[in-house]
This record gives sequence, structure tokens and C-alpha cells, in this order.
Amino acid sequence: MPIAASTVTDAAVSAGPLLWAALIAFLAVMVVVDLRVGAAGQEMTTRRAATWSAIWLGLALAFGAGLWILAGGEAGETYLAGYAMEKALSLDNVFVFTLIFAALAVPREEQPRLLLYGILAALVLRALMIFAGAAALEQFSWVAWPFAALLVFTGYKILKPGGHDDEGAKIVERVRRRVPAASPALLALLAIAFADVLFAVDSVPAILAITTDTFVVFAANAFALMGLRALFFLVAGLVQRFAYLQTGLGILLIAIAGKLAYGELTGEKIPTVVTLFSIAAVLIVSILASLLKERRTGFRPQPQEG
Repeated sequence: MPIAASTVTDAAVSAGPLLWAALIAFLAVMVVVDLRVGAAGQEMTTRRAATWSAIWLGLALAFGAGLWILAGGEAGETYLAGYAMEKALSLDNVFVFTLIFAALAVPREEQPRLLLYGILAALVLRALMIFAGAAALEQFSWVAWPFAALLVFTGYKILKPGGHDDEGAKIVERVRRRVPAASPALLALLAIAFADVLFAVDSVPAILAITTDTFVVFAANAFALMGLRALFFLVAGLVQRFAYLQTGLGILLIAIAGKLAYGELTGEKIPTVVTLFSIAAVLIVSILASLLKERRTGFRPQPQEG
């Protein structure tokens, strides 16, 4: 059973070397701009974090609009669905990154560069996972089953109370055992990269369930990850406010696993627009339920200064 006709969408972007080079060059330029303007010698205040979050979100949406116009609506929808999934899962990264910095007592002024370098290292490793995973799904449709099982297992862990509470400390301890002589800054950098690779084990199969087009998958991952540093400083102090967000993420991963299983069992694909609106609906309901709970209980987490 061809995987393109069953588990994932059959839309494809004819991305040659020139288009790949243009995307990577653009991301490289933005990294340099981000380092010089967004981090070097400046404190990452909440206002600056909000500005850079808006910039990366705007760039991501502009890329999606361009893809929609040049490659068609199906390509645009798959990119937006993948980006929305990766952006939602990146909020889970924020929680773990907060625990890592707390475990290593990393000063706030050192955190922006460490986050960016860790994210860049993780993006390279994710690219390898994306190409390997997409090739496996295209060649062997049965790979969808272990992918689906992994997503269900991860979703269950997220739904389990306290599933991530000590994850940051565990990651730091693993890295510390392997690199005992490392400085706290290096330990934090390695822990961030390692944590993001662990998250990629969940998020890459999730987005590959939407499309196996490597250009679309990489672009969605890249824009979501590159905005993660600013997102961290924007919401890290407020992450506890969204009490039901992790529940929503767990439900999404299990639902994506169901999409994979449905495709393999029936040979049909669920329209990408349905996936896109389902992701948006689950996230909106999770956030609204969290805000209602906050209003009902009167809980108010303290935001970071800036």
C-alpha cells in the first residue's frame, strides 16, 4: 500500500537544490540578525521577546502564504498544520528548558545565547531524523505502526499527572554523567540540545503523519524552532497558567497516531484541512479551559521581569 496515498497527504513541493539553499541561507541570515540585535549585549526582556516572537511568527506565516501561492493550497495547508503542531509542542519544550536552567542555576543573561546555540544544534539533528523518517515511511508503509505506537505512548505520558515534573533534572543528570568536567554553561547547552532531540522523537513522527515532503517538514520545524528562544522568554514565567495545555498536547499526539492507523487500515487519507482545524480547536479549547480554571481558582503565576 503506497504510503503517499494512505497515511499522509500526497501533496509535494518540487524543492530543488536552489530552493533548499535559499531557505537555509535565509535562516542563517536571520540567526545572525537575531544574535546581533536580539541577544548580543542586551537583556532578553518580555517586550523584546514579544517583538521577536511576532517577527518569527510573521516570517513563518509569510512563508506559508508564499508556499500556498506558489505550490498550491494543499502544500500550504500541510505546512500550516505541521507548523501549528510543532509550535504547540514547543510550549512543552519551554517547560523543560525552565527546569534545566533552574537545575543548573544558569544566569538569565546567559540563557538567550545558550538557547539559540542549543536550538541550532538540535535543528541539524532534526533534519537527519526528518530525512530518515520520511524515507522510511515512503519505502515501508508498515513503519507507520511503530510511529503511531510511539505517539500514543508519548501522549499517555503527557496525560499522566506529573509526567514532566522532573524531566529537566533527569536530562541534566544524564548529561552530567557523560560529561562530568563540563562547565554549567556547557552542561546547559548540551542538556538543551539533548532535550530537543528527545522532543523530536515525538514531534517528527507527528508531522510526518501529516506529510512526508521533507522540504515542508523541515521548514515547519525550522520556523517553529527558531522562534522557540523568544517564546521561552515570553511565556516561561506564565507556562503554569495553561493548566490544560499539556492535556491538549497529549490528546493531539494520540489523535495523530489515530490518523496514521486510519490511513494504514483504510488506504484513505484524512484531509489536511481537517487536521489543521482539529489542531487549532484542541489548542483553543485547552487554553480557554486553562483560563477559566485560573479565573475560578484565582491562581496568578508571576511573570518574568522585563
